[in-house]
Amino acid sequence: MLSPKLAKLIEILPGPMVGVIAKKALNSYLNKYANLHIEGIENIKNTKRPIIFICNHLSNSDGLVLNKVLNIMNNFDVTFVLGVKLNDDVITKLGTYCVKTTPVKPNTADKEGLTKMVNILRSNNNILIFPEGTRSRNGAMLEARKGLSLIAKLSKAIIVPIGISGSEKLMPINKEGEMYKEDFHYADVYINVGEAFYLDKKHAGEDRKDYEKRAVDEAMYRIAELVPEEYRGVYK
Repeated sequence: MLSPKLAKLIEILPGPMVGVIAKKALNSYLNKYANLHIEGIENIKNTKRPIIFICNHLSNSDGLVLNKVLNIMNNFDVTFVLGVKLNDDVITKLGTYCVKTTPVKPNTADKEGLTKMVNILRSNNNILIFPEGTRSRNGAMLEARKGLSLIAKLSKAIIVPIGISGSEKLMPINKEGEMYKEDFHYADVYINVGEAFYLDKKHAGEDRKDYEKRAVDEAMYRIAELVPEEYRGVYK
């Protein structure tokens, strides 16, 4: 998507200038290459806020697509939960100038990251989480990581599931893991927004770990209902 010279130039420019370049460049790419098909927006027009949006994860373009659908087109201000390692790559870092983000350290007991998310929600703002924690390499949903149930409990926020498909063709994952080589391609991208819900409460005598798995699985199956069967993976 970016030439090495331009990528190096962006790394040394002041933040505000990079932000202007990033927004114009990435939005133009999105407008040019993504043919968006959106369903279910009516499900959230009158939804009580704050909202925890949850979505399956296929591509580094997912955040840009969802931000356009939720924030720009429907006036939902959303903060995306972003793995800290993505700030190490110039391409994914560009995306942080186009969407609001809050950092989290994957696979750790990141109390600071959790606190930031909960505080955002308690301030009556919305967040979006990719519960799988990483992009699917084959399009099929992966088993979600823990954490969603605790965030929902502490914030008392309602949850809205979103299913996305086709974005893996819009910006395919580089097989060698080199994100700076990932580029936009013409693609139909489908976004299906489900109905809002609260996680079921812990049952009497239920073990905490069992509850967390059951609650997260419930949420992931709601996402799975919003994507074609071939995308559902472990949540078929």
